[in-house]
Amino acid sequence: MGRIEYSAEIAELLGRVRRRPTAGWPWRPGEPVPEGLPVKQSWGWLFVPDGRVLTLVNPRDGVVSLPGGSLEPEDAGDPALALAREAGEEAQAVIGAAHYLGYLYDRVGSANGGHECARVRMAAPLNAVGPTAPDPASGRHYRRLLVAPGLAVELLGWGEPGLRQARAAVEVAVRLLGIPAAANETIEELPPSGAVLG
Repeated sequence: MGRIEYSAEIAELLGRVRRRPTAGWPWRPGEPVPEGLPVKQSWGWLFVPDGRVLTLVNPRDGVVSLPGGSLEPEDAGDPALALAREAGEEAQAVIGAAHYLGYLYDRVGSANGGHECARVRMAAPLNAVGPTAPDPASGRHYRRLLVAPGLAVELLGWGEPGLRQARAAVEVAVRLLGIPAAANETIEELPPSGAVLG
């Protein structure tokens, strides 16, 4: 494996990364969400053609996340619509068709008022990002990094369950999106002005 390359500015940003404690939600790869279990969130592994994925870093607290979030009424219960909307709001991302990967079973229901729910994961191509802007829901102004999926798991702090999720995402991306199985390992921050990627 080659050396991971990144700039001094990215090294400084990564030095402030803080991982959330893992929630321990069971990962249900490829299983449809059971009828009656509400889908409350949709998050995405968004791939560029060289196999890297988009991660977001909140520079205020160093927390790393994938693009995505809660379903809203305008999403009409569709996790793919929620992902496209949230990715646009958080990262100014333009994505292609999203493919379902599975869901995390949240038995505690922290995203559903204390009632059990599903948190869906999807994979999609990342076609472009626009000029950076604050997320309208939170006011957060994310830094946008492209990283190899395995490194994304490390930055997210998701451990072995996250690695299984990343493998499912890569498998779908290779099969359906034409993404290489071995991603470019350079860490790159996307420019504030935006970029065409797909």
